[in-house]
Amino acid sequence: MTPDPQMKAILAQMKAAGWFPTHKLSVPDARKAFKSRIAKGAPVARSEDRTVPGPGGDICLRIHWPAGAGPFPALVFFHGGGWVIGDLDSHDVTCRSLTNQAGCVTVSVDYRLAPEHKFPAAVDDSYAATRWVAEHAAELGVDSARIAVGGASAGGNLSTVVALIARERGSPRLVFQLLIYPVTDATLDTPSSHAVTSDDYPLTRADMEWFWNHYLRSDADRRNPWASPALAASLAGLPPALVITAEIDPLCDEGERYAVLLRQAGVQATCTRYDGVTHGFVGMEAALDKARAAVAESAQALRAAFARG
Repeated sequence: MTPDPQMKAILAQMKAAGWFPTHKLSVPDARKAFKSRIAKGAPVARSEDRTVPGPGGDICLRIHWPAGAGPFPALVFFHGGGWVIGDLDSHDVTCRSLTNQAGCVTVSVDYRLAPEHKFPAAVDDSYAATRWVAEHAAELGVDSARIAVGGASAGGNLSTVVALIARERGSPRLVFQLLIYPVTDATLDTPSSHAVTSDDYPLTRADMEWFWNHYLRSDADRRNPWASPALAASLAGLPPALVITAEIDPLCDEGERYAVLLRQAGVQATCTRYDGVTHGFVGMEAALDKARAAVAESAQALRAAFARG
């Protein structure tokens, strides 16, 4: 697990800028630090922020439209940040790139965060937002038969959990899951989770424990499939998936194992590991060739799924 030259340069820049491990910070300081590293995304044809009703109050959404005439396919996107940090700005660079490259409306969801709002608040908001998009598709210029979910890290977790709930409840119909280094198992019992421990990296096992401890109500929640989708009784009937993993990431093995579990359940699932990069690399498009490649791969997979409908 050696960072490639571009990744090594990014890590050096982070260190020079005063990088501090998340698990050693308070929640307010972690949020402030995460916000300070936000990159600016590419222009899109149109953007709008709006609020929609949710189970615990209004949910803020950011909607990006691509160029051209609709109805467009849609991607409902959930940001990362361990359910504790992150917001509509933190993954906007990725949302904008996917909007342009996949030719879809991207709806980014600002779900409630822990520890103020423990599990399953984020799940409830994410599912409610996805249902809202499906129910208001015509208003948004969206084709309700071509809706995907996607997200990074905790957002990848929420994406596949929303797919599980949609399967159980019969709606909305989803055509794809884009799972970027997803969190899938709260037990943290994989080789990569034990291997990635250096505080020189953006995410470590200690960070994941910090996030889980803020997110869950108790250890009993660790085995709830809405928190640990890899422990679901069945993954059959879920939409096709692309799982992207990073070699230097405590979540690498659990993401790859989840792709195997999906395939074993009869779900079409592709998994791509990007070597020499860390957790969070997909958001580093401005400085990292592999980030641009991962976004392009994601957009291509979305386009293919939308074409199948």
